[in-house]
Amino acid sequence: MKYQLAQVAYNRTNAVAYAHQWAYRRNPAYYNFNDLGGDCTNFASQCIYAGSGVMNYTPTFGWYYLNINDRAPAWTGVTYLYNFLTTNQGVGPYGHEATISEVQPGDICQLILTKEVWQHTPFIVQVGAEPNLDNILVAAHSMDCDCRPLSSYPIRAIRWVHIDGVRYLNPAEAEEG
Repeated sequence: MKYQLAQVAYNRTNAVAYAHQWAYRRNPAYYNFNDLGGDCTNFASQCIYAGSGVMNYTPTFGWYYLNINDRAPAWTGVTYLYNFLTTNQGVGPYGHEATISEVQPGDICQLILTKEVWQHTPFIVQVGAEPNLDNILVAAHSMDCDCRPLSSYPIRAIRWVHIDGVRYLNPAEAEEG
């Protein structure tokens, strides 16, 4: 059977609902990475998965989680998640680096706080009519929060990733001969 890539909308409502549900708790289906460098990108990936329903099982460069020992670097690594979302041409969620005016609930941002590397991935749960750091609210793990204004972080740099959609494999219709 042949398959083709099909596209569906990203379900932002489901993603945000998941973020609110698990912001201060840990879903037992996923390992808590707090003692291994932080759980923020793991949590952001869980939220994105709640809105996409599709993982990409490509070894090394995909985006998936089966267990602590069987996951893609993009599931838990800040820079790897950014690279996956902004370059993904295959199955799973995909997006682009955006401006502050493009962000919506269900997107992510990534922050440089104290180091010179991208180190934190908050998940955006609310955006004001004229987006700014005071009215963009996030949920996150590692520094557990829900509905936290971005302006409350000591941000040295920020980048935004807007999720454009989701691709999945769909059985191709039989070709007529």
